[in-house]
Amino acid sequence: MFQSNHAFFKADDSSDQSRLSEILGAFSYALDLTEGQPAGHSIRACWIGTQVAMALGLNGDELRDIYYAVLLKDLGCSSNAARVTEMFAGDDRKLKHDFKLLGPKPEDFGAFIASEVGVGRDAEVREQALCNLAENGGEIMTDIMGTRCSRGADIARQLRFSEDVAQAIAHLDEHWDGTGLPLGIAGADIHLGGRIALLAQVADVFYSAKGKDAAIAEVRCRAGNWLDPELCSIFERLSDASGFWEELALDDLPQQLWALEPAAQYVTVDEDYLDDISFAFGRVIDAKSPYTAGHSERVGMIADKIAGHLGMDDQSRRVLRRAAILHDVGKLGVSSAILEKPGKLDAEEWAIMQSHAAHTTNILGQIGVMSDMAMIAGSHHERLDGKGYPLGLDERSIALESRIITVADIYDALTTDRPYRTAMSTEKAMAILQSEVGVAVDQRCFEALKFLVAEGQLQ
Repeated sequence: MFQSNHAFFKADDSSDQSRLSEILGAFSYALDLTEGQPAGHSIRACWIGTQVAMALGLNGDELRDIYYAVLLKDLGCSSNAARVTEMFAGDDRKLKHDFKLLGPKPEDFGAFIASEVGVGRDAEVREQALCNLAENGGEIMTDIMGTRCSRGADIARQLRFSEDVAQAIAHLDEHWDGTGLPLGIAGADIHLGGRIALLAQVADVFYSAKGKDAAIAEVRCRAGNWLDPELCSIFERLSDASGFWEELALDDLPQQLWALEPAAQYVTVDEDYLDDISFAFGRVIDAKSPYTAGHSERVGMIADKIAGHLGMDDQSRRVLRRAAILHDVGKLGVSSAILEKPGKLDAEEWAIMQSHAAHTTNILGQIGVMSDMAMIAGSHHERLDGKGYPLGLDERSIALESRIITVADIYDALTTDRPYRTAMSTEKAMAILQSEVGVAVDQRCFEALKFLVAEGQLQ
């Protein structure tokens, strides 16, 4: 009978603390969106990786580091999304999803290029992309993987994790035989956490797409080339045991996973840590597009200053700032082909773009300690006249905090470069906002912004 080893851990039931695993697990759904993976991929991979690590005899700090390295293996995934769209002339989310289903042979990559690059694009665009990949494919892939891995490691450090977690994430795409990227290191030189994370990723990707037999077969096929053969043997033993796949498919797997977090390493998530988590995922959000660098943090800063001018108390301002920083977390589920489009979006593209607001509400709503700001963050495109989205709320039901974020978001968007236009002057941006007062923009919030701009407090 399969044993999940839950006895090694003890959940902390104290109501005044927030479990770090639960908070980051909810954010991992945003990472799944970015990678084009089915919801819960990161959680299932973490569960698989943790089982392998426990079977290997790891415990304490080592086990906790593996747990978080696998759960957050895709922290850097948004940073190469625009590059993937550009180089492969397609939908980054679909490209990433399909890329993970490639076989381990070089010719498999060639087949992927032939079938996936430039699909639905003009013949000239497709031909240019194919030629570029033929000439510079190795350099392009090294750059794409390197950006993802280094950015993910940096964000793990910002989330206060150990250097072991950061290095495991940095080594995610390295292969046992040295054919991986970006470093080309091999064998035991690859961090154990990275080796386990890649195994867990392969197992869940094929399990989710084709079933357990395909997952087992793929791990077996990659043993000794992509994957550490010892870890593959452990995985096969675990997967043969009764209950392994049944537990992986349980609806309450997230709760089972939270219970696996080592009790000795339980971390209290206080207000300062929540700020750090918000800032870290703000970086993940902004990395999705080269045009949004710093946007989330700036919107948080502007919203905080508006709230201060309106007399909001310090704690309310703190929660508002987090909501403002995370207002676009749902954009991780929007293809970069849409986000980076220089022209007008068609009806289908616009509907997908609009969906980001609902995604924001859903993601933050899964986090108990942040659920009170889910609607605040997700309502930043609602309008006073009821013509906004996603719910069509009007002035009777839009919270002051959401109105503040709306003004801050519009102001920063207008005064920075976007794919479809260059940055506007402050004067022009303020004139546009003025024209929307009482329609999309709250009068009090606009007046507060106007004061801050005049006083030079937004520099």
